[in-house]
Amino acid sequence: MENNAKIEQLRGYLSANIKARREALNISQEKLAELADVSVQTIKSIESHRTWVSDKMLINLAEILGVAAFQLLVPSSNKSISENYGLVSSVLKNLKQNIQDDINNRFNGLETSV
Repeated sequence: MENNAKIEQLRGYLSANIKARREALNISQEKLAELADVSVQTIKSIESHRTWVSDKMLINLAEILGVAAFQLLVPSSNKSISENYGLVSSVLKNLKQNIQDDINNRFNGLETSV
């Protein structure tokens, strides 16, 4: 693949992933711009893949969006980053509840046996 085509492909991944993650977090372009300390036009340009970002901007956007910087530069699977994030969050929440329930059950069992 030619370098220009690779660059366009990366821009496409970046713009789609930023937009998907921003929308999953229910953050407007205006709010993302404010959090990133850039203009709304900059966010619009990134999301429409007209503008590339510096490494500093990439890291800043990733931190704001709660993902690793590399995740913004790779193609998403059939599920968007936001859907995967939601799934992982749900699994972790259930796991935490199951662990808490198990601890409570074991602790209650100790109290009744003493």
